[in-house]
Amino acid sequence: MNSKSRKLWAQHLTGQGKKSQSVNTDALLKKKPFSGRILGIDPSLRGTGLAVLDCQGNQYKLLHSETLKLTTKVASIDCLGKIHQTVSDLVDLWKPRHVSCEETIYVQNFKTAQVMGSARGAALSAVAIREVPVFEYAPLRVKQAVVGFGRASKEQMAQTLSQMLGLGKPLPFDQSDALGLALCHAYTWQG
Repeated sequence: MNSKSRKLWAQHLTGQGKKSQSVNTDALLKKKPFSGRILGIDPSLRGTGLAVLDCQGNQYKLLHSETLKLTTKVASIDCLGKIHQTVSDLVDLWKPRHVSCEETIYVQNFKTAQVMGSARGAALSAVAIREVPVFEYAPLRVKQAVVGFGRASKEQMAQTLSQMLGLGKPLPFDQSDALGLALCHAYTWQG
């Protein structure tokens, strides 16, 4: 992303500079805010982060967050079943309008990619069965939307989300990543 795009995105997030921007950017800034619940999913075989964000206009409230921690004593196939079941339960309970999930990322190790893809598939299959729309975002995009810097650390991400939503203390990293995914979707939704 070039410096002009970063500047426009920063202005969009803060609501500044509307008059000096082009007509196309003005139309984007006047879009109707997302309304409803978003389930954010940060998939991982042993530590899937989940967060439910309620969005009403420009007001955001964290309704639920958890990390599905599964030890190495749990077989991989059982982990996938638990991920699927937990996401199913959350979708049934909170009835999100949309799901925001981390986009598939490039990893050099094939086995790691296979495990990550399996965890992601287990979570998204639970959503697909319930016909909830899924939107995917790259980690850099999420950090850019929330923190304003695509290379922000996990600590910066957790602290920023805590301050933005008045959480009192930062969430664990898996949960803050899931919440960041949900908030990124709320900021970028064009509906």
